[in-house]
Amino acid sequence: MSDSIDTARETMEHAHHETPDSPARKIAVLVAVLAAALALAEMGEKGAQNAYLTHHITASDDWAFYQAKTVRANLYTTQADLLDSLPNAADPAVHARSEADRATARRLEDDDKTIGRKQLLAKAQASEQRRDAAFHRYHLFEIVVSALQIAIVLASVSVVTRVIALAFGAAILGGAASLFALAVAFELF
Repeated sequence: MSDSIDTARETMEHAHHETPDSPARKIAVLVAVLAAALALAEMGEKGAQNAYLTHHITASDDWAFYQAKTVRANLYTTQADLLDSLPNAADPAVHARSEADRATARRLEDDDKTIGRKQLLAKAQASEQRRDAAFHRYHLFEIVVSALQIAIVLASVSVVTRVIALAFGAAILGGAASLFALAVAFELF
C-alpha cells in the first residue's frame, strides 16, 4: 500500500511540474480549434437546412400553381366541348364563346406574357433541383459535424488516458473533416 501512496505522490509532484508545452496543453488547443471548426460547420449546416426548406416551399408553391392552371385549363376545355355539343352549336355566338374558351385553355398551357403550365413546369423542376442540392449539402454538413464531434471526444479522452495516439487520431479526423467542410461550402460536392 505504501508503494501506491508513493506512486500517487510522485504523480502529483510530476503534474505540478509539467512544462507549459505539456501534451495536455497542446491537446487543449487542439480541442479549441476543433470546437471552432465545429461551430463553423454547424453554421454551414443550418444555412444548407434553411436553403433546403426555402427551396422546398418554393417547389411546392410552383407545383400548386401548376395544378391550379391545369384545373383551369381543363375547365375551359370542358366548357368548350360542352358548348360544341349543344344543339345550337352552329350559332355564331356559341361558336365564338367555344373558340374563346379553347384559346384561353391554350394560353393557360403556354404563355410567355404571363406564366403558362409549360413555364411553370420548368420553374417547378428547377426549384426541385435547387431543393435537392441544398438537401445534399445539408447531409454532407451533418457528416462533417459528426466527424468533428467525434474528433473532440477523441482529443478529450486522450487527455484523460494520456494516450497520445488518440490525440493524433483526433487531429487527423478533425483536419479531414474541416477540409471536407470547405469543399462542401464551396460546392465541390
